[in-house]
Amino acid sequence: MENKIITPKKLQGFWELMPKEQIYFSQMLEKLEKVFSSNCFLPLDTPILEYSETLLAKSGGETDKEVYRFSKGSTDMCMRYDLTVPLARFVSMHKDELNFPFKRYQIGKVYRGERPQKGRFREFYQCDADIIGNETLSIVADAECVSLFEKCFKALELDVEIEVSNRKLLSGYIQSINKEDKIIDILIVLDKIEKIPHDDIISMLKEIGLSENECENITKLVKTEGEFKKIEEKLKNFCKNPLFEEGLNELKELDNYLSLMGSKAVKYNLSIIRGHNYYTGTVFEGFLKGKKNLGAVGGGGRFENLCSYFSKQKMPGVGMSVGITRLFNLLMSENYFDLEKANEIDCAIITFDETFDYGIKISSILREKGIKAENFYENKTFKSKMKEANKRNINFVVIVGEDEIKEQKFTLKNMQTSEQEKLTLDEIAKKIKG
Repeated sequence: MENKIITPKKLQGFWELMPKEQIYFSQMLEKLEKVFSSNCFLPLDTPILEYSETLLAKSGGETDKEVYRFSKGSTDMCMRYDLTVPLARFVSMHKDELNFPFKRYQIGKVYRGERPQKGRFREFYQCDADIIGNETLSIVADAECVSLFEKCFKALELDVEIEVSNRKLLSGYIQSINKEDKIIDILIVLDKIEKIPHDDIISMLKEIGLSENECENITKLVKTEGEFKKIEEKLKNFCKNPLFEEGLNELKELDNYLSLMGSKAVKYNLSIIRGHNYYTGTVFEGFLKGKKNLGAVGGGGRFENLCSYFSKQKMPGVGMSVGITRLFNLLMSENYFDLEKANEIDCAIITFDETFDYGIKISSILREKGIKAENFYENKTFKSKMKEANKRNINFVVIVGEDEIKEQKFTLKNMQTSEQEKLTLDEIAKKIKG
């Protein structure tokens, strides 16, 4: 009986790149990892699977619907939907062994069972760095995460604009008008302030219970942006609430530290809310310069107690995340990468029938010298092998003939310029490395 041929297809919403695309994506990850490491963040790699009671401890009803959850025997488990809850679990388990502030980075895939759409996937990478304190954590840590975010984009050779705010300003004002019980509803509306007309925002706030004056004041607050000194001047008498004043002082302290760190890409924009109930202080989002309409490519902020569901010990934290999957997709859509130049091969070894075996030896020697050398070992003619190298956009070929073996000098041909010269293997390696 003839076997049924299964039509190959991929699950919707799961990411898969072509090899040349993957080369560029992997290079981006390597650059980011180098930035994290050089700024004294330690690597962490938590499991993709966690106990359901762990992963769902901090989730709401909406998150539960998106989680991939299943059982194996009597074990109820989930696939991680972010890297933050596994971090909280890890820190809670190992708090007596870690040095605080604990600085960690993690780059890994996460899974969300939401409806796939443009720019949103069921499987995607998160690229996070966090600083966790024990009982207290200085605002210096907030500045370090904002600065780190800026350094990530500098390493990727992308211009980024970082917009920063502090959640305590909004929370303090809402507290001052005795609407704390409506804070989530208010923040949900204010989060749309740059997307819908002003009159619609006012109407929605009135429906929640704010007066005309309160609506105007809170929208004026949220629309405040620019250099910190100008913001401070505008807001110093805006609200006498202690939480509001604390937020303004924290923003001032943050601005000072960012200045000391040499940050160049930061501006202050109090419309940045970033989530409705997760962050408690500093919040920030990053946008590609001149392309804010494409949406944020990452961000982060301060959370007061990372491990509240796993430990009675207070552990404040601050973190940043580069939306690396979304960023890569945006860059791909704008033809940012020259895929023709992406190549896993530095040079091809071109042999004749009688020199084939020696070509194997040469490729091994060149690889030891750090050159990605590949043998074309199919049974093809010399001319066919040269055509193959040209088709694959390989920059160099090393031609191995009997005379070359006797002289121990091999013909290196630059496929872009057609220049060729006879060199030793050491000289070839240096030439290819540039």
